[in-house]
Amino acid sequence: MVEAAVNPLQGVSAAVLAKFPAGVTAAMAYQELTLTCLAPDLPAIVEFLREDSACQFINFIDLCGVDYPARDLRFDVVVHLLSPVLNCRVRIKCATDEATPVPSLSSIFPAANWFEREAYDLYGILFSDHPELRRILTDYGFSGHPLRKDFPMTGFVEVRYDDAQKRVVTEPVRLNQDFRNFDFLSPWEGTDYVLPGDEKAATPAAPKP
Repeated sequence: MVEAAVNPLQGVSAAVLAKFPAGVTAAMAYQELTLTCLAPDLPAIVEFLREDSACQFINFIDLCGVDYPARDLRFDVVVHLLSPVLNCRVRIKCATDEATPVPSLSSIFPAANWFEREAYDLYGILFSDHPELRRILTDYGFSGHPLRKDFPMTGFVEVRYDDAQKRVVTEPVRLNQDFRNFDFLSPWEGTDYVLPGDEKAATPAAPKP
């Protein structure tokens, strides 16, 4: 009988827990490894995953934020790394609040620079030791963080280029197509007209002699 292949992430999990016995938890679900750590430990864990010969997670995939408004530490910072040698990915999570910065990973993975700026712009997550922590997607002077769960959907302004004025203008948000009119003439929606060939089904059969 052929033995089932061992998931290499189990070895990664064992190596991380051996290196960081306190403050780190590992969970395997759907053949994926998720490491949860304290925010101050994040750079050390990421650097270990990159440098250790049993891991070699040398590719930085992304960094994003998640908002849980009901929690005291309302934000999760989520990092994804890829190991081409092991052909697998790992997820690292840490929690923080609006006032406590998370150590930047830009000195370990320069690609983290813009991802951290995006998390700061859209969630308001702070990163310490970041070379240039400023907004990256919203406009200059924008108020608030659009991906927070408590961010209002109306009452803000939008920026667009006005071709008539030949300049960028700021104006209240307008929903130009709140409700579009549909005729629902698609055959999947049910039609009020006869499709070619359907007239035969509506024609009563001739009586037999």
